[in-house]
Amino acid sequence: MVWRKVWARNWAAVKYCSRACRSRPPNARDQELEDCILQLLQGRPGGHSLCPSEAARQVWGDTLGLQRDNMERTRCAARRLVAGGRLQITQRGQVVEPDHARGPIRLRLTRRPQTGDLR
Repeated sequence: MVWRKVWARNWAAVKYCSRACRSRPPNARDQELEDCILQLLQGRPGGHSLCPSEAARQVWGDTLGLQRDNMERTRCAARRLVAGGRLQITQRGQVVEPDHARGPIRLRLTRRPQTGDLR
């Protein structure tokens, strides 16, 4: 989530990362999407990224997975995983904030610093 000054007084009450997430509270299908994203990424060798449409196709099927509403739900699931520190959203190989990502995105697991890495 991108920090907003207005949240300083009530950070514990902040539940959603964006208006899109707020308008669609998570349900069982959304949890299935989150699990699918993580499962697909954990199966990738070398920490490769994933297009959100791959998870959408797996959950809804080939034709329904690419419908606009289903893709937005998939992006919301990805934003929740970013807020939980489990995922990164990238564009052109660079990590971007979920609120600033416009256009095609890729998803990858959060990279942990290696032992001895001082960066």
